[in-house]
Amino acid sequence: MKRTLLILLVICSAFIGSIVGAMMTIRYLGDQPSYTSIEQRQNLKAVNYLTDSSTRFSGAVNFEHAAKSVTPAVVHIRTVFGLGSFSLNALDSYMNPHAQSSGSGVIISDDGYIVTNHHVIEDATSIEVVMNNNQRYFAKLIGKDPSTDLALLKIKARNLPFVKYGNSDTLTLGEWVLAIGNPFDLNSTVTAGIISARARNIGILRDKNNLQIESFIQTDAAVNPGNSGGALVNLKGELIGINSAIATSTGAYAGYSFAIPVSLVKKIMDDLLEYGEVQRGLLGIQINDVDAQLADEEKLDVVQGVFVRAVNKGSAAEVSGIAAGDVITAINGHAVSGVSEMQEWVARNRPGQAIEVTYRRSNTDHHVQAVLKKYDGTVQMKKPEVDYLLEGARFEDISYSRLTQLNLDGGVLLKNVDEGKWKKAGAKENFIITHIDKAPIDNVADLNRILELKKGGVLIEGLHENGEKGVFAIEW
Repeated sequence: MKRTLLILLVICSAFIGSIVGAMMTIRYLGDQPSYTSIEQRQNLKAVNYLTDSSTRFSGAVNFEHAAKSVTPAVVHIRTVFGLGSFSLNALDSYMNPHAQSSGSGVIISDDGYIVTNHHVIEDATSIEVVMNNNQRYFAKLIGKDPSTDLALLKIKARNLPFVKYGNSDTLTLGEWVLAIGNPFDLNSTVTAGIISARARNIGILRDKNNLQIESFIQTDAAVNPGNSGGALVNLKGELIGINSAIATSTGAYAGYSFAIPVSLVKKIMDDLLEYGEVQRGLLGIQINDVDAQLADEEKLDVVQGVFVRAVNKGSAAEVSGIAAGDVITAINGHAVSGVSEMQEWVARNRPGQAIEVTYRRSNTDHHVQAVLKKYDGTVQMKKPEVDYLLEGARFEDISYSRLTQLNLDGGVLLKNVDEGKWKKAGAKENFIITHIDKAPIDNVADLNRILELKKGGVLIEGLHENGEKGVFAIEW
């Protein structure tokens, strides 16, 4: 009898231990994405969407479903800007307040990933996310891409409402859409309009390598300052674009607004999620829009398409046989009428991927496969290496069992401090960093990513070796 009880006790203890261990593992790994595609994550989660695959409705147009389903997943983003020294003295902050700005963002996964515009968070030292229900989080910047004006943020939260990706390729002129954002700090504002045009280039983005992509969806939905980063959705409540700009001479809405198509957003978000930076595949050509004047000058037999001015040596285009004077008319079977359209279709692909290019030469169509390359001519994509030695200090990840003992969701151990910025800031060995500029830190890889995007004064929070809370500022 005693032997039986002992065996039962051992079995129960093992079962309980396995459950506790699993819970501890989930707690530690829960904020580390096991996926590299936001769309893949969305498809695993049930969302309340209309089952009808059509975006057109018989009878009266109804905006209620889309507005009701999307509004909880559109957030207000508040940013603080301030370079130079960081002071822990409240009086200094009062006498020299940092500049503030605001915009919008869209939750695209249940575990806290948010898409917004790069210009909304550019140079921000602190990013605060305010939910539709007034809940607040400090966000960390996962990655940014100025060439498309997009950025990916992450907040530490679970079971969030999110907006499912739609298909911007099937949009038609005159189709109804809704713009949802926070103009003039007016939270959760919904406006309606129609698709006015596609693949618009309005010349607002700049890139040091001239790789900016402007292929905007143009609508007449009212969009104002503060709407940037907000959602453009169809009547099913699916995300078809990220509102980014307005055409105006006054700074306020004047009839037209512009959104980045979700077809491009999806690819950029997956790049930032997996690599922390965009992986651009390039043909390596210098191009112009074809119009009637250019067609006359170059004696072309088409008045639409993309004229190849020059081909870079060793580029994907040169290898595939494309030459100066050719006119590109389609990418992967999709007709392109100008530079904006072509750049968008090419930008959806990563280095090393092959695309079919259709071009005209001597009044004849040609089809070639071109393997895209990076700006430096290579095709290899590398994930950033984790550096455990930063500015004179060595860092270590903390085991999930230790985090559980400390009742922490994440953190990084400052193992050794030698000469450098950390020692100058007064950092002590065995200090556990839990937050940087109020945003939670999970591990050393997280620390690398966040500090790479910081400059100026940075606020560090965490625990001392004796368990007491600590805070200090470091110049980065």
